[in-house]
Amino acid sequence: MLVGKSLVMQELRARVARVARTNFTILIEGESGAGKELVAKEIHTRSARQRGPFVAVNCAAIPAELLESELFGYARGAFTGAGRDRGGLFEEAHQGTLFLDEIGELRLSLQAKLTRAIEEKAVRRLGESRERAVDVRLVAATHRDLEAMVGAGSFREDLWYRLNVALVRVPPLRERKEDVPLLSRHFLRERAATISERRILGFSDEALSKLSAYEWPGNVRQLRSAVERACLLAPGDTIDVSDL
Repeated sequence: MLVGKSLVMQELRARVARVARTNFTILIEGESGAGKELVAKEIHTRSARQRGPFVAVNCAAIPAELLESELFGYARGAFTGAGRDRGGLFEEAHQGTLFLDEIGELRLSLQAKLTRAIEEKAVRRLGESRERAVDVRLVAATHRDLEAMVGAGSFREDLWYRLNVALVRVPPLRERKEDVPLLSRHFLRERAATISERRILGFSDEALSKLSAYEWPGNVRQLRSAVERACLLAPGDTIDVSDL
């Protein structure tokens, strides 16, 4: 669920609704913590693939030498420790959506293999000579300037063109400060439901004012963390400025 009533959030929801109806590859741009994976899930939920799997992988969180086997799978004996055949995430996402977060972190050799997979709608496991057809809708996300990376030679131009078919930009929280009270109450309800020993009813006006005035460099992720921490620290049933 995309929480917010600001104009930029209304535009984002409209954009998501439009692109979700297609089967195009989608690129989501936005700062870290802005909610790119949530947008990817919303696209999947609104698409014709909603009954299929949603498979997410953070390309920056997996060592480069392991990411290829994670994405494309491997055959038994392909490398030391490969004791059995194993399908990759492309195969796992068959008839669903594969979300590649932080795609700007992919090394060039893997970018080439990803480009072919998108073009041919097929993948080849490590150690195999044949390709396997996959029916996958690819959604990628990045906080980096991929176009500038293309100019610098660190991102393949052909992959950039394949990804930049339908572009969705997720605004940072500082561009939609009117949504901060709504988001804060949303996160409060989520967290308060897990606290059994006491009931937290809401925020003081001063606390909401402080939350709304802050720039939130860590975006929605930072706001969620601040609200969860305040729920744990607040001695009463109302979160005040001192609890933040």
